[in-house]
Amino acid sequence: MIEISQRVSIPDHEIEWQFIRSAGAGGQNVNKVATAAQLIFDIRASSLPEFYKNRLLKLADHRITQSGKIIIKSQQTRSQLQNRELALEQFVELIKRAGYTQKRRLATRPTRASKERRLTSKKQRGEKKAMRKGPL
Repeated sequence: MIEISQRVSIPDHEIEWQFIRSAGAGGQNVNKVATAAQLIFDIRASSLPEFYKNRLLKLADHRITQSGKIIIKSQQTRSQLQNRELALEQFVELIKRAGYTQKRRLATRPTRASKERRLTSKKQRGEKKAMRKGPL
């Protein structure tokens, strides 16, 4: 069971793992051992609340496919276990980010002093430019 928040958790059976050979440096090990971990999670078929599903599907993230699957590949370390943990951390962070709602901005009015400062600076700029003009 993967805990996202106090109320939201994902059962382990909803996450599919694939282990593939890593690209890059690693010597002879890179040709023999499948150390890269790939996490696959189907958003639509999951037990997540509808709020999370909708927010995830609307996210502009390269790890979310058109078919509604999250695919996270981790190949930073030479250890399959560490790559698996890193992919899981990224997955949890992505879902937490989808669940976060930003505070609504309260509309405020400019103060009288700020309006006056703006007008005096405009007037000074105008006078400065007027001084640049030579006599006609």
